[in-house]
Amino acid sequence: MSALEISPSVREAIAEEVKKYPEPRSALLMALHFIQAEIGHVPVGIQRQVAELLGIRPIEVREVVTFYPMYHEHPVGRANIRVCVNIACALAGAREVVEGIEARLGIRPGERTADGAYSIEEVQCLGSCGTAVCVQVNNDPYIENVRPERLDDLLQTIG
Repeated sequence: MSALEISPSVREAIAEEVKKYPEPRSALLMALHFIQAEIGHVPVGIQRQVAELLGIRPIEVREVVTFYPMYHEHPVGRANIRVCVNIACALAGAREVVEGIEARLGIRPGERTADGAYSIEEVQCLGSCGTAVCVQVNNDPYIENVRPERLDDLLQTIG
């Protein structure tokens, strides 16, 4: 299988999922889950193939992939660290948290460490404004009230 082709087993799983709905487009979220479970992300070339399979426009797939934080267009680390940078978190020090993680891991948002262990993402609003700065690792529960001076503990916990 080429890095830019949906595998036959995932194509079959998508076809089975499509049968559950009156409209093929309704299977989009599950199709993306199947693909990401297999290759770890949903690159643009794969998004086009999903659109073709479901009879929708490629932009409709891209809108979903880029809207939901559980989907990734590029490979992410085994521990994908999402730092909320929206207004409440920004005012509570999100920029310093991001910079501290960058300094400790040697990567910037959108990158991952050479060993594939970590990646960083800046996200808009995790919905925990009262406990800013809010961080989420993968799809685990939130880590709240994150402060730059506690980043070593945070990284040790998730590492």
